[in-house]
Amino acid sequence: MARYFENTTTFNFSWDQVACGYWKRYPNPQSTHVLSEDTWSRQVRDGCLYTKRVLTKTNRVPKWGERFFNAKSVKIIEESIVDPKEKVLVTYTRNLGYTKVMSVVERVEYRSLGGQTVARRSAWIDSQVFGFSRAIRAFGVDRFRKNCTQMVNGFNDVLHAMFPRAAPGAGAGASVGVGAGGGVPVREALREMRDAAAAATDRAKHNVLSSVNTT
Repeated sequence: MARYFENTTTFNFSWDQVACGYWKRYPNPQSTHVLSEDTWSRQVRDGCLYTKRVLTKTNRVPKWGERFFNAKSVKIIEESIVDPKEKVLVTYTRNLGYTKVMSVVERVEYRSLGGQTVARRSAWIDSQVFGFSRAIRAFGVDRFRKNCTQMVNGFNDVLHAMFPRAAPGAGAGASVGVGAGGGVPVREALREMRDAAAAATDRAKHNVLSSVNTT
């Protein structure tokens, strides 16, 4: 039976800022295990931005796990839906390959709450390796928990760099309104998020090419 993990994080930034900053999370010092980001597809439907990306991450394992994991990196498929009108960002991720050894399915929902943003994360870790599944699931949950801490710290670093006037408990400085009631129209907000996502992909490709050229 799959192991379940859940936690909730509050970011002291407005939803608009978190939704824009999401595409610029990498690179950051806390997430050096993320090697690249590539956009698979992106489209706007019914006022929402739908994106599919493929991320490449390192795959460090303990000594005992080398008999099951022999890949140095793993591909992650990420699907996301941004609804700027309702101020909801939902992401789904899962690993590609080695799913019988260990599969990790994650869902994160970012919602606005009083000038801050609450991220509710749910994950299911499973393994089908006979005789070792329980140990692998336990290892997967422990590593996932540690990666969550790094992810949150890294994302906060990026957000603080993007919005340096942010104050704890008071949002993140000047926030751009989206949707009815004034501020930037939904279409303009979607364009900004789409451009930010495209820039993140180009930046990741540049970093990978630079690292290859210097080796």
